Amino acid sequence: MNTFIFKYIRTILLLLFAAAGLNLSGQPAPWFTEGKFGLFLHWGLYSQTAGDWNGHPTKGGEHFMLYERIPVRTYAKIADQFNPTAFDADRWVQMAHDAGMKYIVITAKHHDGFSMYNSAVSDYNIVRRTPWAQDPMLALAAACKKYGLKLCFYYSLGRDWADPDVPTNWPTKAGRSNTWDYPDEDAKDLNKYVENKVKPQLRELLTQYGPIGIIWFDTPELITKKQSQEIRDLIHAIQPDCIINSRIGNGLGDYAVVEQTLVSAARKNWEACITMSENWGYNRHDTKWKSPELLVRNLIEVVSKGGNLLLNVGPKGDGSWPVESQENLRAIGAWMKVNGEALYGSSVWSGNKEIVTAQTANKESDKEKAGMKDAVNDATPKEIVADYRFTQKGNVVYLFVRSPSTARIDIPELAKNKLAISSISLLGSTSKVKWTQGKDALALTLPTAKDSGIPIYVFKIQSKHN
Repeated sequence: MNTFIFKYIRTILLLLFAAAGLNLSGQPAPWFTEGKFGLFLHWGLYSQTAGDWNGHPTKGGEHFMLYERIPVRTYAKIADQFNPTAFDADRWVQMAHDAGMKYIVITAKHHDGFSMYNSAVSDYNIVRRTPWAQDPMLALAAACKKYGLKLCFYYSLGRDWADPDVPTNWPTKAGRSNTWDYPDEDAKDLNKYVENKVKPQLRELLTQYGPIGIIWFDTPELITKKQSQEIRDLIHAIQPDCIINSRIGNGLGDYAVVEQTLVSAARKNWEACITMSENWGYNRHDTKWKSPELLVRNLIEVVSKGGNLLLNVGPKGDGSWPVESQENLRAIGAWMKVNGEALYGSSVWSGNKEIVTAQTANKESDKEKAGMKDAVNDATPKEIVADYRFTQKGNVVYLFVRSPSTARIDIPELAKNKLAISSISLLGSTSKVKWTQGKDALALTLPTAKDSGIPIYVFKIQSKHN
């Protein structure tokens, strides 16, 4: 069937189902479930101020407009200095590609309401208000096409501090609203905002930059189920293949989002978004950077439990990236070139339930209210301990030995009565692996030459069953 005709028919069906009131929330696309690893980019006017306001460090990271109660007219003046002459879309996407990432999610509009693309809906955007006067999304779309990555857009849904008609209800009524410019919370008409800004801007994002992989919503707040459904229908009417995260609200997303934490048990259709340091947006006072080893551990933890990792970089106001971000991505990329096959296209190992009960050392809670967190809220594990995780592809099981402290490791989950093993090899090595499979455990000898950068080793285990 002709691709155009297929998409046309699919769009008509979607609209018919929507008219019938059916829940259209579905499954993530294969590219998403197979890709496993993406880049999050928080870039906006808050990048220009870099964590300072009126001569003092701010609280709340990229949310500082709220914390400092800055009037829109005053905050908008930051745009006068926003001139990212070091912005290089090709370089940005190449760094993501070389790190092994498969998609990019960038902030098209954050809570401050400022659009980082050319929007006809409001002149409060990077093209109309800054001396740079360029649309970075056009260049990013071209670079993503060149390197084969999916371009995806973040959009703050239930918060917009530049719009007079956006009420909020967390942690209390008006808790995240602009009440200094627009004090009458009861007079705010959320539907006006949805109809006059959200829907028209989504239409722009979905028609100006080619195929979009994900619309990544944040903070649904008071968005109603009817509004969530209408937004979903609008997206699919324009781009039927675009997937949507859970923060569209009201259970209508294609996959769940876990922010700044990990989960204790395997699950389906989820993504963890985490920072490399404390903040999402660039902050010059932020010095608590995670190491490449810790970030790779997080990636393995997420993928072994059925999820994707969306790892954040906060570009500076001039368009360059912090040196620490670049160094981390280079180190991760080198590790991924050797070991990526154990992650891409993998699934949760069938023996994973045993691992969850026997081996989960870090038992974080799974509290992940849809977007209801402040900016600086990193609850990811920081301790590096010797342990192991698994993924699976067909009859192949991949064993990740993380940060080992001994020359030999015993794996009870791979005892003779649990898996019939025909061969074991170490990714990136031609040396023969020494192993013995007993009735109680698999005894595995680890490499004598330790990796001083990221000491995480991946063993490819072939079972005898075809």
